[in-house]
Order: sequence, then C-alpha cells, then structure tokens
Amino acid sequence: MFFRSVFFLATMLTLSACDDSGGRADGAIIDRDDRPPSAFSEVLTGADVLVQSGFQELKGMRVGLIVNHTSRSNGRHLIDLMHESSNVTIAALFGPEHGIRGDEDAGAKIADGIDDATGAPVYSLYGENRSPTPEMLRGVDALVFDIQDVGSRFYTFISTMGLAMKSAAKAGIPFYVLDRPNPLGGVTMEGNVLDTTLVSFVGQYPIPTRYGLTAGELSQMILGEAWIPDLGYMDLQIIEMTGWHRDMLWPDTGMEWIPSSPNIPTFESALMYAGTCFFEATSASEGRGTPAPFLTVGAPWMDASRLAALDFPGLAIEAIQITPISIPGKSTYPKWENVPLNAVSISVMQPDQVRSVGAGLELISRTYAQLPNSVITTFFNESWMAKLSGSHETVSALKKGWSARDFEAAWAQELADFDQKRQKYLLYD
Repeated sequence: MFFRSVFFLATMLTLSACDDSGGRADGAIIDRDDRPPSAFSEVLTGADVLVQSGFQELKGMRVGLIVNHTSRSNGRHLIDLMHESSNVTIAALFGPEHGIRGDEDAGAKIADGIDDATGAPVYSLYGENRSPTPEMLRGVDALVFDIQDVGSRFYTFISTMGLAMKSAAKAGIPFYVLDRPNPLGGVTMEGNVLDTTLVSFVGQYPIPTRYGLTAGELSQMILGEAWIPDLGYMDLQIIEMTGWHRDMLWPDTGMEWIPSSPNIPTFESALMYAGTCFFEATSASEGRGTPAPFLTVGAPWMDASRLAALDFPGLAIEAIQITPISIPGKSTYPKWENVPLNAVSISVMQPDQVRSVGAGLELISRTYAQLPNSVITTFFNESWMAKLSGSHETVSALKKGWSARDFEAAWAQELADFDQKRQKYLLYD
C-alpha cells in the first residue's frame, strides 16, 4: 500500500535517506539524468490511491479538506467522492488563492460560505486568514491537502500547505498530503535558493525557484528542516503516487491538464511561468488579458524583433502584437488594458530542454536594455522583484544585462547544496 506515515520532532529527523539517483549537479542547473525517458505507465495520484482504498486511511474521521478544482480522481471532485463514502465525513472545506473552485482572479480575496453539495462550511485561506484557525478546526480529526502544484516557489498553494501544517500541529491532528506530480519534473532545478530575509506568501521556504519536489516531498522537507517554527511533534502522513518517476514532466504522465489557476491554462504556461512570472515585477505585460498568459510578454516600447532573435534551448520566440483586455474571472484590469503592445510569443518545442527561469530573466534584462529614458526609472518594482526572485541582488543583475548563462553560473553552488540536502526526503526514483 502506497501510504506513508511520518512522525517528526521538529528537531529530530527520523527519515531514512532515499536513493540519490534522482538528481545531479551539472553546473548551474540540476538536470535530467542520463537514463532513457521513462516508459509510459499509468500514474495514480495520492487521491486516486485513497479513493481506490475506499478512504480506509481516514475511516471514521471527520476531515477538513484543503482543495480546489484540481482535486479530482477519475474525473470527479474529491469533495463529491468523499461525501459519497460511508467511511469518512467532511467536516470543513478550505479554499486557497483562486477559491475552492479555482475561478477567482489572482490576488482576489476569497469569502467564506457553505458548500451546497455537502452542507459543510467553506473557509477561505486567502483572505483575512491564511491558515485554518482553531475555531475552524473544532471537531476536525484530520486535515487533508490535495491541490495540484505547478513546481514554482512563488505559486501560493505550497505556502498554504505549510501554514496549514502549522495549524494541524497546533491542533494536535494529523496532516495528510495526497501527493501529485510536479509538472516540471523532479530532477531539473533552477533559480537561487530563497534568501530567508525575503520570506513572504510568495516565498515561504529556502528552496530554488524551480524546486523539483512533489508536494509530499516538500512537506517532509518543511518539517525535517524546521522551516516553519512551532510544528512540534506532528503527524505528517503522505499518500504516495504510483507510476510517477522523477524524470517525468507533465506530458509524460499521460494525465489531463486541469488549469491550476485561471492564468495557467496549459502545461506550457506552467513551464514558462517559472521564468516569465518575473515580468509581474516590471511595467511590461506578462500576458495577462491575452489568450496565452506567461507565454506572451510585451510593452509599447518593446523591440520584439530583437527579443525574438534570442536563442533559448527548447523554445521558439516570435515577434507579435497583442492588446490585453479585461477577462472576468481570469484577468480583470490587466496591465496595459486595451493598449496595443509589441510583444513576443513563446512556444515550447522541447519541454525537457527548457530552462524557463534563466530564459525569463534574460528576456527581462534584454527588455531593460531597450528602455527609453522616459520609463527606465519606473520599469522595476524592486521590492516585488526581490520577493519573487528570493534575492536582493536580482534587479542589480538585470540592470547589468546578465544572460541566462550568467544567472545559471551564479546559482550553481547553492543548487548543488540544495540537491544534496533534499535527497533524504525524496519518495520517488
């Protein structure tokens, strides 16, 4: 049975070391290894494994579910499947950024309510409270986390997970993670490790931007490395996937992509989000309000033809024109709304070759080099760039014109150190 129960003291590590073949340091990037691509095998998520067991691991419990629209098994929402089971009772539902159904704009506050299907209270974890309160957990026997992540540090679902772990520890109840694939794979890592002076909701842990862990593995590392204080002696339980291997990107899983949030409609947008999300900390558009957010970046003064000439592994870049528009439920009031922009369209040709963090940062540095004097002082939101990138030095490097290769060289040692540290927490080959 693919079910793991891990009991931790915050200051004692009891996990045994896993096989260290999951990654290696190749200069600046922890890359896919030399094994042939994994043969296709059916991937079952932790939710699938739990459903197939008839929810036996939760038998007799009143559970709090931290879920969104990606929390599905065999095409059905985990809420509905659990509600139909006689083995478990849904006591409360918790919604992260974008809400329990995933249809709210980025950054929009989420309201509490009642779920019509189950009658259970729905509590927002993206409003006044970012984690379940003791009152919300009254009568709850266990917290269960089942949300599809996208493998980038600044995606807020992993922040929600860690803060909810703290709530479970404080309440003295177990915390279950129903594991799911990291869409960007479990081998390649990019970006600097977060400077801990920059901890925020878009950067809770000292991990790289593209961090190469599943949610289950990350939860173990959060606990084992004491990245969140006051977890104490908690019961962390991982329901593992079957059929998933570290060298799998999302297309290798054979699974349907469910948009993880309104502006991540495809796997390709999730892959590039790890790098083009940094455009959010500039006055240029990151593609919100267009059909291809994070695969499109633009500005009125952008020399798109020069950017299209850049050569990044696995990518094709084309100069285009776009006009961002307000799209209710997806992108309300995007930057440069209703303004024609010069832009580049990014196409993913070979996903396993793409190094999106370096590519996104170089696109910004080349854009900065084109700026007219009238906008040069307002191009960067420097505090936001520091939080997103996890470094106080990023803006300076971008202003100096650093290339992807320059960034990768700067990241090399800390990525190698992080790779060594993560080995004991890896669950999959």
